[in-house]
Order: sequence, then structure tokens, then C-alpha cells
Amino acid sequence: MKKFIKKFNNFFLNFEALGSLFLRLIIGIAFILYGTGKLPLPPEGLIKHYGLSPFVASVVAVSEISSGVVLIIANFLKNSIGHTLTRLAGLNIVILMTCILLVAHKDWFITKQLFMGVQMFLLVGGFYFLIKGNRI
Repeated sequence: MKKFIKKFNNFFLNFEALGSLFLRLIIGIAFILYGTGKLPLPPEGLIKHYGLSPFVASVVAVSEISSGVVLIIANFLKNSIGHTLTRLAGLNIVILMTCILLVAHKDWFITKQLFMGVQMFLLVGGFYFLIKGNRI
């Protein structure tokens, strides 16, 4: 049984990088889609629903798009620049999602909506890339 467990675990070590890549692509694409959904600038929905200034609402949209693009592109930069860009994108995602939770979903703390929503998934994904960078 120990031999089977060792072979099983060793088999999946070959695919460890794919797990991080899939997570990166899904989170990156999600941010690109959320950001482009707020175009044209300034995003009127953010201004009307949350009382944001046109400048802040535009920063949110551009920040979402750029976080997604940088997160995906940084995967292909196998040097300290890619590592740093991944961490910066992760930091920006954490900041964005924290602000989104505090402004748009402040009534979610600590409810099942918080743990069932895509917002928590994106926040945790941001933390993952902030901490991990490009390391496999």
C-alpha cells in the first residue's frame, strides 16, 4: 500500500505546475471579464450604485483588467520580473477584493454568502499569488 501511495503522489508531482497555471488563468480571465464589464469609462453602475467618484470607478475597472492581464502574462516571465509582477497582481487583487467586500458586500460578514460567493474565491486566489509568486 505504501508503494502505491508513493507512486500516486509522485505521479501528480509531474502536474503540480498545471494546478497553479489553471488557477492563474481562471482568476486572470475573471478579472479581465469583470473589468471589461465596467467599460466604457467611467463605469456609470459603480458611480450610481456605490456613490464612487468617476475617477475611483475608472481606477477600479482599469485595475481589474490590468490585474488579470499582468497575472496571466507574468506566468511566462521565468525571472525575478515575472515573480514580482505575479506578487504585485496578487496584492492588487487582495486590495480590490477587500474593498469590494467592504463596500459592495458589507452585509456578508460572517454569513454563508461570504463563503459561497466568487468574491471569496478571488480574494483567496489573490493571497495565493501574493504569497507564492511564480514559484512552482
